[in-house]
Amino acid sequence: MQMKKIASQKSAIARVFPVLLGLALAAPPTLAANRDFAACLDRLRAQAIQRGISKATFDTHAARIEPDLSVLESLDAQPEFKTPIWDYLAALVDDERVEDGRAMLEQWRDVLRRVEERFGVDPATVVSVWGVESNFGRSLGQRPLLVSLGTLSCMGRRQDYFRGEFLATLKIIDEGHIAPERLTGSWAGAFGQTQFMPSTFLRLAVDFDGDGRRDLVDSVPDSLASTANFLNRGGWRSGEPWGFEVKLPAGFDTSVAGRRNKRPMSTWTGRGVKRANGEPLPADGVERALLLPAGENGPAFLVGKNFDVIYGYNAAESYALAIAHLSDRLRGGEGFRTPWPTDDPGLSRKERRELQSFLIARGHDIGAADGMIGTKTRRAIAEEQRALGVEPDGRAGQRILKAMRAIAGN
Repeated sequence: MQMKKIASQKSAIARVFPVLLGLALAAPPTLAANRDFAACLDRLRAQAIQRGISKATFDTHAARIEPDLSVLESLDAQPEFKTPIWDYLAALVDDERVEDGRAMLEQWRDVLRRVEERFGVDPATVVSVWGVESNFGRSLGQRPLLVSLGTLSCMGRRQDYFRGEFLATLKIIDEGHIAPERLTGSWAGAFGQTQFMPSTFLRLAVDFDGDGRRDLVDSVPDSLASTANFLNRGGWRSGEPWGFEVKLPAGFDTSVAGRRNKRPMSTWTGRGVKRANGEPLPADGVERALLLPAGENGPAFLVGKNFDVIYGYNAAESYALAIAHLSDRLRGGEGFRTPWPTDDPGLSRKERRELQSFLIARGHDIGAADGMIGTKTRRAIAEEQRALGVEPDGRAGQRILKAMRAIAGN
């Protein structure tokens, strides 16, 4: 009887063992990922010490990091909706931001005067960067830098690049500039009121308030001065305009357009190019390039060195144009004279919030009416467009806003 019991137990073990072995070999991916992540951080410890980061700083903060796999989704995300430049500028350079920017120019007038004296960059340009990058310090980003950059240092593409930024973040903490809990930002590591990457901070951030720390999170003077230093080091030419809107003659050969294709002003004058406001082109000897951000049927600009410097802050011509245009508006300038080539102009942030409020009132679950046009808002717009019998492209423009106003009786 005992022998039969033992044989039965052996048989049961034989049946169960392969299952247990399979479970052991197929450990949860998160556990394996965590082990790999810990091993990666351990390898980074030696690099940190070589860069002068104390062992205590590294050990204290590395021990608290758990990988955030959502940053890998952002790293590999393909944009599902390409924003036309007229939408991009409508939200970034609206009356609300111009009004706020002028208030900031007044509030920080003395600091901005001293910044310009030291770095040669005018207040309107510096404040424009501040406004576009973080809405004057109101939107700094919520992701902990060490978690995001630590994850990207050990997983996904471009690990070498992100390791440099991760170690730079630890260096900022080690030198006592910014408390770790205040170091939050974008998924890719940009942080502070004017959104520096950590390595850029170490190279170019400035202690302008004299407290012995370079703080781009809680010090407006440090943030403004650091931005001006960035632009100055990029080759900013004090007193030279970034460029201006122009009008092209009929039949103009647009093959000469391109930000890098700079020509003497005499070349553009000889080809019949004129300023959009009717003034003659300046005979200042500065070489400028023809920029056609929406093609030959949209606004045209002659841009110089300072436009390139702004472009260096965030390598996109639409971004540089937003900064440049906002700076003009802050100086009292007007909007562009040539309309964008669209029959459905973009919405200001106030108009975006209005549109979202209509969508929410009609039962769409899109979250708060915050003016941020994301996937849920576009899907809701597409549903309304289908009901209206128009193409459901999900675009937040003047047409759908007018339609929603009409439905609401406004």
